[in-house]
Parts: sequence; C-alpha cells; structure tokens
Amino acid sequence: MIECSHLSFSDSLDALSPITLDEMDSIKLMNRIDSKYLTDEAHLMEVLKDAAHAGYRVLEAEGVRISPYNSVYYDTEVLRMFMDHHNRRLVRQKVRTREYVNSGDAFLEIKRKNNKGRTNKKRIGIPNTELLDFSSDIKACEYVAEKSWFHAYELKPVLSTRFSRITLVNPAKTERLTIDTNLLFHNYRTEQDATLYDAVIIELKQDGRTESQMKGILLDHRVKSMRISKYCIAVTLTDKNARSGRFKTKVRTIEKTINKKINIQ
Repeated sequence: MIECSHLSFSDSLDALSPITLDEMDSIKLMNRIDSKYLTDEAHLMEVLKDAAHAGYRVLEAEGVRISPYNSVYYDTEVLRMFMDHHNRRLVRQKVRTREYVNSGDAFLEIKRKNNKGRTNKKRIGIPNTELLDFSSDIKACEYVAEKSWFHAYELKPVLSTRFSRITLVNPAKTERLTIDTNLLFHNYRTEQDATLYDAVIIELKQDGRTESQMKGILLDHRVKSMRISKYCIAVTLTDKNARSGRFKTKVRTIEKTINKKINIQ
C-alpha cells in the first residue's frame, strides 16, 4: 500500500464531547438520505473547531476517537455494480464486507440506492476471516441471494479500501457525520494500489426531515458537496481497462481540492 503523511486531529477532537456506541443506537439511519462533501485535511481542522462550538459530539469507543476501517467491495466479472453507477442508473446496489479493525467485528453489507436518492443498508455479521471470501458461509450466501440482485457465486472481491473514520453526532441526535481520511486502495484484479493523499470525504447522513447545522458549517468553509463513491474512484485509479470516463472528471476535482496530482493506472 502507498503511504503518505497526514495531519493529526487529536487536539481538534479533544474539544468535542464524546458519545458512546450505545447512545448511537437511536441514530443508525439505515434508511436515509446521504449528502457527500469533499475537502482536505487543513479545511477539516476548521470544520472540527466549528463543530465543537456547535455542540457536536464525537463517537468514542474504548477511548479511541479515530477508527480504522477495512472494506472489500465485491462485483461481477464485468463489474456490473461499477458500471451501473457509471451509467447513472438511479436504482443500484453495492455488496461489500467491512471490518471494524479495533473491535474485530465484521459484516457482510448490501447497500441499495433507490430512484429518490435514499440509501438503505442491510447487513449480517460474519467472521473477519471471511472478508475476502464468504463463499463457504451458507448463511452469508443465502443472505446475498435474498437481499441483493446477485448470487454469491457471481461475485468476486474486486477492491479493498482502508481509511480512518471520525464520526460526529449533532446535539439533537438527528444526524450523523462520517469523516474519512487516509484513504488507501488496493485492486485485487490488477494488483495496483492508489491513495487520495490528504483528501477528506465527508458524508452527512440524515432522515431528510430535519435541518442540518453542519451544512451551514461546511458552506462557511467552502466545502462543496460532491457525489463520490470510494469504490468507483478506486477502480478508476487502479484499473486502466475499466470504462471510467465519467469518474475521471471527479478525480480531477479531487486533484484541484488537494492541489496534488493523483496517478491513474
């Protein structure tokens, strides 16, 4: 994996009050509207300061406020899920496994986006030894067949994403904000690696019925909304044979945001 230097957010996060996983149960927002934003680490520092002043709380688990995640995205031989996104299909799915590194918990997740922009996520627990291959897990295979458009035998691990996540919650507990930094990708089909350097992907998750103070904070710091898929950007960067023309313009937007050239394989 490619490594690069990153800013430390420890001091900024110390200014926020903690929220526990148990308290987060009421705002899982498994059926939600997602709004994504792109910025860099320097601007994130300022956003975190304003978030603290506004009373936002940071998820803390066993004293840790920045959590490492590993995700593995599955797709068909012809990259059906990638192409559905590239071709602007409104109703689409993603199948992935995800490990919460600190706890060791792992899940098989199926995300579906409908034609009204709402995202629904369903998941079941799996052993973390099955992140790259759950084909021998009968329960997991049945789950894929029941909850997705695919069968497990059609799917192979295509790409892994590693990143560090900060999770914020507003005082009213009506929204969650996930902040992903240190994004690293590995493509299992091409064996190519990529990184987004100091780019930051922010995702605001809400049920759509309440106003968001965070949207105002992001606007104040000129953090722009951007439809971005970590999976699709990663495939674009690591697979020269993938039909990814539409996503290459998003790569250029990321480059302008971080003022750095990102190599496309």
